[in-house]
Amino acid sequence: MTDSTPPPAAAPAPAPGPAQTLSLISFIVGLASFLFALVPVLGFLGGLAAVILGFMGKKKELAAPKWMWLVGIIAGFVAIAINIIFVIVSIILPLIFVASYGTYGY
Repeated sequence: MTDSTPPPAAAPAPAPGPAQTLSLISFIVGLASFLFALVPVLGFLGGLAAVILGFMGKKKELAAPKWMWLVGIIAGFVAIAINIIFVIVSIILPLIFVASYGTYGY
């Protein structure tokens, strides 16, 4: 015996949320670069990527939450500043010290 009733209709797919990929990546990379700010190259490049992605998210993703790209931009700039200060203090100042005093003990 065959049943002549049609199969139940599938539930409609939920509507996609607002595009927020760039803002989310800026947020994540910004916080990660802030954590890695004391690693000379990694903190600087991560901060730079967070700032660029944050400004791209601000421009292209108007429906994304404002806090995502804003935190990415701020954390990126702070990571860049900490990284530059750290490089100056840990690499350049000791080189200036050694160059100004010549060899040790002589």
